[in-house]
Amino acid sequence: MSKLKNKILNFKNATNRLKEAAEEFKQENASDVIRDGLIQRFEFTYELAWKTIKEYLEDIGIMDRNSPKAVIKEAYVQKLIINENNWLLMISDRNMTSHVYKEEMAEEIASRIVDCYIIEFDLLLKKLQS
Repeated sequence: MSKLKNKILNFKNATNRLKEAAEEFKQENASDVIRDGLIQRFEFTYELAWKTIKEYLEDIGIMDRNSPKAVIKEAYVQKLIINENNWLLMISDRNMTSHVYKEEMAEEIASRIVDCYIIEFDLLLKKLQS
């Protein structure tokens, strides 16, 4: 299996695990532990997403994109992603989950994961698999 195909498979598996956590989070009275698990799975899935995009870009000869932001911007240019703003917000949220912990911020990010980011991951997967 090629390095890119392996990364896509790992990204797909992580996205599926994130969806499982999202389903639990959507349940009435979901605990903070469930929310925190959702956020942690998001962090892992996000890391796999941008690194998979980077591998794809290298596979097509674009070698000089090394930061998440540069990779996302190039993914938009290459039409791998449709909504660049959602992805840039995702980068910001990922950075927030690593450095700041506030209850209301965690709730906002968890809601964006469920309502927006999972959709973006699915759209990216479809592009990468086609």
